[in-house]
Amino acid sequence: MTKPLRTDTVGFGVPKAEGGLVLLPHHFRVEIPPAANAPVSIVEDFGLSGGEGGVPFEELRAVVPRLIWTGINAVAKGDFNSRLKERRIPTGQWRTGEGPEAVKVDRLLGKELCVLAWAAELAESKAALSIVSRRWAVLRPEERWWLFATTCAEAGRASDTKRGWRVALRAALSDPGTADAAEKPKRRPQREELSMLLPLFDD
Repeated sequence: MTKPLRTDTVGFGVPKAEGGLVLLPHHFRVEIPPAANAPVSIVEDFGLSGGEGGVPFEELRAVVPRLIWTGINAVAKGDFNSRLKERRIPTGQWRTGEGPEAVKVDRLLGKELCVLAWAAELAESKAALSIVSRRWAVLRPEERWWLFATTCAEAGRASDTKRGWRVALRAALSDPGTADAAEKPKRRPQREELSMLLPLFDD
C-alpha cells in the first residue's frame, strides 16, 4: 500500500504548530522581499526553545545578494523537494514574504541551505555560482550538517563573512580545480538512515 501524503507541514517540511500554539518548532525562515533587487535573509528560528537556557529566539545566519540567491535557489529547491517526496511530505516553493509570511524550512534542511549560502555569498560570477552549486549538491546531508555545525561555532552570523571557517568553507566549495572531481554520484542514505537522521520527517 502506498504511504499517504502528509498534510501537516508548511514550507519545506516544517511541522505545523499544534494545540493552539503560536510558535512553530525549531526551523529556518527564508525572507524574500518583494523588491527585485533586495537581498534574501536566512534566519534560524528556535521556535518553542527560544528564550530558554540561553537559546536566542532567532539568529540571522545569512544575507544573500539577490543575484546570488537567484543563482543557487534552484539547486536547493530540487534537492530538498526530492527528499521530501521520498518521505511523502508535500514539496515547497520559494516565494516572496517576510516575517510570518517568509518561507519556512525544516531545521536540518535549513542548515544545509546555510552551507550553500555561505559558500556562495561572495561569488563574483555565474561560473563561480555553478561550481559552488555542483559541489554542494554532491555532499551528503550529514556532511552538510557537519559543515554547518563547524562553521556556526565561530562564524555563524550574517556578519561573519570573512571569519574563520566561513572563509574555509567558501574556499572548499568554490575551488574550480576540484569541481569536476566532485561530480561523481553521491551515495544517498538508505531509508533506515533517513529515518534516523531526519527525525522531523518521521510520522
